[in-house]
Amino acid sequence: MRHLNTGENLQNGRYTINSILGAGGFGITYLATENPSNEQIAIKTLNATVQGKDNFLDLQNKFIKEAFLLAKCSHPHIVTVHNVFEKDGFWYMVMEYIKGDDLAVYLQKNGVFNEANSLPIIQQIGEALSYIHSQGFLHRDVKPNNILLSINTVKLIDFGIAREFTAGETRTHTNYRKDGYSPPEQYEERAKRGIYTDVYALAATLYNLLTDEVPIPAQFRSYATLPPPQQFNNKISDRVNNAILKGMELKPESRPQTIQEFLYLLLPKPVQIPQPKKDDLSSDRGVDYSKLRDLLKAGKWEEADICTVGVIYKATNRKGVNARWHKDIDNLPCTDLRTINQLWLDYSGGKFGFSVQKEIYHRLGGTRHYNEEIWIAFGDAVGWCKGGSWLWHDHITYNTSAPVGHLPSFRFFFYFIVEVGGDGGFITSLLSREDL
Repeated sequence: MRHLNTGENLQNGRYTINSILGAGGFGITYLATENPSNEQIAIKTLNATVQGKDNFLDLQNKFIKEAFLLAKCSHPHIVTVHNVFEKDGFWYMVMEYIKGDDLAVYLQKNGVFNEANSLPIIQQIGEALSYIHSQGFLHRDVKPNNILLSINTVKLIDFGIAREFTAGETRTHTNYRKDGYSPPEQYEERAKRGIYTDVYALAATLYNLLTDEVPIPAQFRSYATLPPPQQFNNKISDRVNNAILKGMELKPESRPQTIQEFLYLLLPKPVQIPQPKKDDLSSDRGVDYSKLRDLLKAGKWEEADICTVGVIYKATNRKGVNARWHKDIDNLPCTDLRTINQLWLDYSGGKFGFSVQKEIYHRLGGTRHYNEEIWIAFGDAVGWCKGGSWLWHDHITYNTSAPVGHLPSFRFFFYFIVEVGGDGGFITSLLSREDL
């Protein structure tokens, strides 16, 4: 049996073992230091129980496959593998160290999540799964224990049973499942598996986060109805309740067929109401919006962002931003607000605009009154915030690859937050306008 001891060096002194981070049914993970950078990293290998099994070599081959699969993945919400190496017949995987708890532990410590803090998590893990699927793999083990929560970000871990798949093809698969999170097809050795397999697990994970209840295992649901999550938590919206149940349909063909389809049910696109008509440049304050229109039409997003600040100043008779801005933003005439918003909607294909931001903000539970937790969640959702810190305006993405609702970015807002130390009260006021 091979066990790593505190102070033990690996790879000719490159890594020094500090302590045990955790152990599961197959692996054990150590906290270590990489030398000479002194950076903390995590090192995973197979645990003593697995090392003693007759089929250890087969299990180690699967571990090696997991390590190299993870090493090929480059995504902000998938744990990063730095190195894979062998010593004395045992293989090790060196990963980034993520300071935080998995969602199961966090749930145990803090109780149920609400929609404002759970939906961004599901969206980020959904993006990670979409990336995995684009590489031709299924994760097959999505559950709260395999999602690490750090400061304003989450990471998907444990690819031990990830497998290649071909849509619509029946194959023989390892009969692995996690009761409550695995769909019916994972209880069968030969069955079609597809992206919908991970959709079920992602929906079941959200079910657990919002209720602190593990869903009824799929094999029992033929004679026991799955209670709607609203039965355990009446604060869950109808939209989210129905999306979870749809994602956990027993028949694969009845579920959303992609992660994007499932996220669409959770996070629907804003309804675009054509008001005013396209290129209607109306203003109650005599503001000329032709320059903003031309910049947006040409796809000059940064210039249009700056121009938007200027026309808002003109329409509200302001010369700059200060702590009273949230009161004065109410003086932005309805006609001007709709003109600016509709120009952004029209020329971004519905991706950017105040009404897009409003839908995201209110979906997270936002109101006119500033709430720091919801405000940071909103900043994370639209890409203005990272790791709990607001970005400088020069980190804004000025192209259509930016997150939905990323623009307009209120460039003065970033100055106000970072330099002046204000909050987002003036934007929460704008995004709570009934006429938007």
